Amino acid sequence: MTVIIKILQLLIAMGLLIFVHELGHFTFSKMFGIRVEKFFLFFDARGIRLFSTRSGWFTRLFPKAKEWETEYGIGWLPLGGYCKISGMIDESMDTGYLKTEPKPWEFRTKPAWQRLLVMAGGVLFNFIFAILMYIVLLAGWGESYVRNEGSSIYVNELAHDMGFRNGDHIISFDDYIPENFFMLQADMARNTASKATVLRNGDTLDIYIDHNRIGDVLNTPGMFDLARPFTINGIAENSVNIGADLVEGDRIIAINGNHVEFVQDAWPLMAELAGQNVSTQVLRGADTLNMGLQIDTTGMMGVYLTQPEIVTKEYSLLSAIPAGFAKTFSSIGGYIKDLKLVFTPRTEAYKSVGSFIAIGEIMPPTWDWYSFMNIVAMLSIILGVMNLIPIPALDGGHIAFTLYEMVTGRKPSDTFLAIMQIIGMILIFGLMFLAFGNDIARLLR
Repeated sequence: MTVIIKILQLLIAMGLLIFVHELGHFTFSKMFGIRVEKFFLFFDARGIRLFSTRSGWFTRLFPKAKEWETEYGIGWLPLGGYCKISGMIDESMDTGYLKTEPKPWEFRTKPAWQRLLVMAGGVLFNFIFAILMYIVLLAGWGESYVRNEGSSIYVNELAHDMGFRNGDHIISFDDYIPENFFMLQADMARNTASKATVLRNGDTLDIYIDHNRIGDVLNTPGMFDLARPFTINGIAENSVNIGADLVEGDRIIAINGNHVEFVQDAWPLMAELAGQNVSTQVLRGADTLNMGLQIDTTGMMGVYLTQPEIVTKEYSLLSAIPAGFAKTFSSIGGYIKDLKLVFTPRTEAYKSVGSFIAIGEIMPPTWDWYSFMNIVAMLSIILGVMNLIPIPALDGGHIAFTLYEMVTGRKPSDTFLAIMQIIGMILIFGLMFLAFGNDIARLLR
């Protein structure tokens, strides 16, 4: 059931984002009197369509659909979507129009500034959509995060190998002072930090970061978990330790003689002692108590832990508007830094590039509007930024050629644009193979 929910969310998210992107191209085309021949969600490869306004049953129900200038439809291949704009070389590689005289409703006859807006429309709509989503999220739920100040890290093998230790408090990466604890790993990678300043046992020290490890950082999630003391907040109603002499604020510091500094230290011990009664040392105020406690068959004690302090910023609808803009532009800047790493081979960040499989994995296992909308907003920004890459066949490539024309006054020939489109398609397919290959490799691991 979880897999079905994830797939459903993925299809809805991708369909919505593709629709918004293509709507941007469509809107500006119509604004400037450019004919749009087809508007398709997903690709109708080999002419196979799940739905079309030109199909027989639809035209019988709506006879006027035959007169519509644009064919609207849904393809079967969920790898994107497209607007087929008259007089433009696009991914369909239909160049038959080049043999005819330019028409006033064609893309190629319009001034450069109009063509630029048509090509930038998809990216613009993706960013506007992200802004709207963030405004709704901030107004409806606010913004919650665990403050980095006062928080300590629990490290995995990679972080330990790089010099970090359990209980360290990360003060800064170079001159950047992180605010959100759970963005520490991303902050370190995006800022290509040379050193991390940490507080360890009351002393401040610098950990120098080898930039050759940035690829490992990007491909190893969970470097910095939140180090949490094993502090009791209550006992569950069905706990095996109902009746035990535990009170709120007690901190377990040893299990069967093994020191426990954080709850993460206790989990592997309890897994080995599942179903057994164990001796524990409990710190209560300034006193250390010896206490026998039971571990259930799942390796848990059935207690609630003291939760970390969560900072929540509340927004009215009015204050959410500028905050939504700020969050979108901040996210755009962060993702541009990610792309810079991807195109820096020595970081091996290209190994972190993912496809629809990776996107599906981050979808929540149950339907959660907040998580879903957050992911959709993030994906809308990623789609917009990706399309700005100046690769022929992407919007960024078309924008680059149009800007060249506006600066130099020389328009690239249609033959040149057709060749560049083919090269761009080859590059895009290469990126797709890389993304799918990375995902398959991750699944195999």
